[in-house]
Parts: sequence; structure tokens; C-alpha cells
Amino acid sequence: MSTENAPQFSASDLLQRIEFEEIDGFSADDLSAAFQAFRRSAEIIVAGAKEQRSAVPPPQSLLAAARVALDGANDPASFFRDWFRLHVIKTPGFVTAYYEVEVDARLSPESGFVTPVLSRPLDLVTLNDAPLVLSSGEKLTSARRRADGALAPYPDRRAIEEEGAAPSAHPLAYVRDPVELFLIQVQGSARLRLPGGPALALTYDGRNGWPYTSIGRLMIERGLVAQAEMSLDVMKETLRRLGTAPGEPGRRLMQENRSYVFFQIDKSERRRIGPIGGQGAPLTPLRSIAVDRSIWCYGLPFWIDARIPWQEETETQFRRLMIAQDTGSAIIGPARADLFFGAGEAAGRRAGDVRHAAHMIVLLPKDVGDGP
Repeated sequence: MSTENAPQFSASDLLQRIEFEEIDGFSADDLSAAFQAFRRSAEIIVAGAKEQRSAVPPPQSLLAAARVALDGANDPASFFRDWFRLHVIKTPGFVTAYYEVEVDARLSPESGFVTPVLSRPLDLVTLNDAPLVLSSGEKLTSARRRADGALAPYPDRRAIEEEGAAPSAHPLAYVRDPVELFLIQVQGSARLRLPGGPALALTYDGRNGWPYTSIGRLMIERGLVAQAEMSLDVMKETLRRLGTAPGEPGRRLMQENRSYVFFQIDKSERRRIGPIGGQGAPLTPLRSIAVDRSIWCYGLPFWIDARIPWQEETETQFRRLMIAQDTGSAIIGPARADLFFGAGEAAGRRAGDVRHAAHMIVLLPKDVGDGP
């Protein structure tokens, strides 16, 4: 097979080939919904459109499948069987979930709304293909372009928040407090509810490049929250209880995540469908996933099998064909996925409870899937 754009791993070490008949629940899934999500990725692949966050390039066989999906394939089950082969990912799978935040906001600061949502700074340079490597060994995926053209590490969260270290970034809107901003940045998009007017859609527009640190994990490690009790609501309550003013413990804890995300107001037609993922396609609730973009290309279908609290607090079986359309700084490894749950508070409550083992199968286009 051609391996020019194949995933960068040894197939024999990581993947085990199986047949469609071996998947529990495949025929019972709503494959038409998965197919419609795939078509959104196919539009990006066929057009050769620029991705929001670059990933492994799609192989020619995925481009061919994308064209067929757009040109008249009308039987989703046959389409996936004809164009893809199944490979169990041998490493242990792990899934989390995310959602689109909806919060009240104002276009100018006023009492109760003083935390700015910042635009992308003019001097921010994205370095996906050639990260800036520090003497510590850390790799920064973005940097500051100095006036002389040299690159320097971009200021971290604390410097941006407390020292105004991103002066060319301007406020797009104002939210209630740093906790709401932090959650918007973790989720990567939001809808801002304005009084007496339409909601504003925020879309990811870059980050300062510092590695992501899980604040929830730090809370558990430091005994602030018991692991069994950790949820999105508990995390927000704990941060606010600790204090979010400059210098207070809750604010300092959030600042241990040095990563800082910038946004743009998105009025595009596609944004009305849903939040925009790393590929540039609108995300579909319970059909879109974020994957490790250094391993997988966007548009690949994945079969996810796990027991998670996705319908209610009780864990139930989740068996669905999902499409890789997003990525995230914390999504690292071949069998790691973040499930998009939709928008609003209900989706957020469910998403915050998902940290579960999963069985993951990748559907590789046939010429990539013909390996050892």
C-alpha cells in the first residue's frame, strides 16, 4: 500500500484487523446519522480547505471515499463496508466528553460582567509543523513573533490575565467571571447570550502554545475534591469557593494551566449548524469526536464502545460510529477520544461525568487498511 499519508505507527503493533460482523451493535446503530456527519468532513477534504488546527493529511483513499459520499452514496451501511476496513486499537481506550458552553455575556464591561473574552493577538504565530522547543524540552505549538522576526515563547495565562501581556488582543465580549472564561477555553467554543439580542457564536482562533494542564486532575491530586465526586459543577464550585480574584487560590489554580485560548466572533452559515471543530466542519452531537491530530487525520470513522453516563447519571452502553472532526491539547494517544455531547447546561453536566475506559476501533480507508 501507499504509506505517504498513512497514520504514523506500526500497524502490526497497534492495530488488529477484524470484520464488520464482529462488532456488537454495528447494524443497530443509526448509520445514516454517522454518514451525515462524515459528509461534513468530506466537504472539507474534497475542497482541500484549510483546517482550523492542522492534523495528519488525509490519504488519497479517504479523499476518494469522501467524493463518493458527496456524489450520491445513498446506503450508509454499504458505504462504510465498501470503503473502510476495521482495526481494533490494541492500546487501552479512554474517553472523555465535551460540550458547547452557553453563558450570559455583555459587549462592554458592566457590573457582574468584567472578564474579557480576547481575540487572537496580532503577534501570535501558530507552529503546528515546527514547534518552538525550549531548553526545558517543552514544545510550544505557538509563539510570539517579535518586531525583528525572531520567535519567543508567548506569555502564559497568568501574564496575559494579570499583566496584560497580549496587548494587541481586544475584548470580544465580557462574561461573569474567570471560571466561565476558563470553561469556554477548555471547551473551545461557546454561545454568548446577550440581553435583548441574538446569541454570539465564539469559535477557537488560536492559543498561546503552552501545554494544557488538567485543573480537575490537580484538584484530585491535592485532595481538594475526591475523585469519585469530581464533576463539572463541583469543579466550578470549588474554584469559586477558593476565590477567583487576582492572587486568590482559585485563580492561581486555574493559572497553573498555562495554556490560553483566543477566539473570534463567527457569523458564518456553517457556524449556525454547530460549533466548528479542528477540521473546520460543524460538530454533530454524539457523532463527532476529538482525536490526537498527530496520529489520526480528520474524517476517519471510529467505533466507540463504552459504558458511560451519556443519557442520564446512570452508566449505560454507548455503541456508536463517530467521526474524527476535532482535536484538543489533552487528547493524546491512539485510543484517546473526546466525545462531543452538544450544547447547553444539560450536555455540560453529562460531559463532565465522562472519564471512562472504552473499546475503540478505527475504520481506515482500504488502501491504508491493507497493511500487515
